[in-house]
Amino acid sequence: MSANKAGMSRDTARRHLRQNDPLQQTPKPHTWRTRKDPLEDIWPEAEKMLVDAPELEAKALFEHFDQCHPGGLKPGILRTFQRRVRAWRVENGPEKEVFFTQDHIPGKIVAIDWTDMKKLGITIQGQPFAHKLFHAVLPYSNWQWATIARSESVLSLRCGLKASLGRLGKIPREILSDHSSTATHQLKRGQSERGFNEEYLKICDHYGLIPRTINVGYPQENGTCESSHGHLKRRITQHLLLRGSRDFESEAKYEEFLNSVLESANERRIDRFTKELPAMREGPVPDLPDYREVMVSVSNNSTIRVNKLVYSVPSRLISSKLLACIYENKIILLHGVQEVARLPLWRGDRGAVIDYRHLIGHLVRKPGAFAGYRWREELFPAPAYRAAFDHLERKNPGTADRAYLAILKLAADESQTAVENALEHLLAAPKRVVSAAEVRDLLETWQDLKQESRHRAPLTVDLSAYDELLECAHENNKEESLIQSEETINQKRGEQYS
Repeated sequence: MSANKAGMSRDTARRHLRQNDPLQQTPKPHTWRTRKDPLEDIWPEAEKMLVDAPELEAKALFEHFDQCHPGGLKPGILRTFQRRVRAWRVENGPEKEVFFTQDHIPGKIVAIDWTDMKKLGITIQGQPFAHKLFHAVLPYSNWQWATIARSESVLSLRCGLKASLGRLGKIPREILSDHSSTATHQLKRGQSERGFNEEYLKICDHYGLIPRTINVGYPQENGTCESSHGHLKRRITQHLLLRGSRDFESEAKYEEFLNSVLESANERRIDRFTKELPAMREGPVPDLPDYREVMVSVSNNSTIRVNKLVYSVPSRLISSKLLACIYENKIILLHGVQEVARLPLWRGDRGAVIDYRHLIGHLVRKPGAFAGYRWREELFPAPAYRAAFDHLERKNPGTADRAYLAILKLAADESQTAVENALEHLLAAPKRVVSAAEVRDLLETWQDLKQESRHRAPLTVDLSAYDELLECAHENNKEESLIQSEETINQKRGEQYS
């Protein structure tokens, strides 16, 4: 009766009743072997090696014994060896790191980080565009925003944080970052302890954010932002494939594309995002300049020094004191409130950025200064110019400097690219002489050809020939159809007679 109520057979119920404890099933452990252990010769030594170095991989250890064992091991026992190692790790292996799932509080944290975009192969007008993305993520809703950055600098932090918080319209309570040099620095040499940078703290105070960092060497503590890097880049890659091209007309067009990708991603997180917004601090987001200001003096060699780099400026600014507004990719020089020059910002902590257009007029008047000029190599704007100077030195070393400066002056007056093309043309012809006069003549010849092509009378196209061709084709088709119809009629008549 109990077996019927329990839904089992009488034999199974009888077997349970015969046991001392009917509620406990004690199957006999399988302790016997059905075949000889194929690893009995190597396993004791392998176990000892695993105890000494638990990070050893099973395949590497198997290949080691395969080389040391006389005659080698059978390849078919590799899987057996891997299962034995896996079982040993479960029973005797070292402790592994535990990851604790976190419950994020709405509106509490904005996590920031930078990610490199080199692998995506973005180009601007065919040229590779080396850049990073400043990436800000809200851990609760996974809302995200990103801006183009040249490097992990304070300037890119200013620009990215300003854009992200401006997009939000509200400010979270805390900002979480890793220990990049933008946010922290080493307090004592040789120690791992780090502290916040003064400028980073000023930015946090400006927005009312409490700065937080993860532990050194534990990137998973900023896992929300770290994992979002991969998701964002996969999404961008898919949109690039749908677009059909990775090339953009300008950086502004690429930024528009990036913003559209981010907006489409954030639309899917709108439910949790609307819950997160009320938890953030109310009020307008204070504006933050995305540049750094520093006073510079123009020396008598028509240069300034910014971030340990030397930049050339127009000679009219010599002896002036200027305000340099340092953006992430440019420097704007102000005299009072008037902009007097704009320079490209270069990376590094040594060297010089010399624009030959600032100095060429004075060098033409003082050609002897070219040979010993400290930054002479900066006066070769392209490989063709360097090749032209080497050619002039081989032909006539005494006048090479003066002849090259005349070519460089022509490039400043006309076009650097046009002169470069002319130099490549002259260097490719062995009998041509490389000089400013030859370059000017070549440019004038090309200009005349362009003018001639512009003033050439437009071609008149007579379409009557196409009408005649179509008419002939129509008549031929008629003749062919008549012939085919006559052949068909004759064939049917032949069939009737037959």
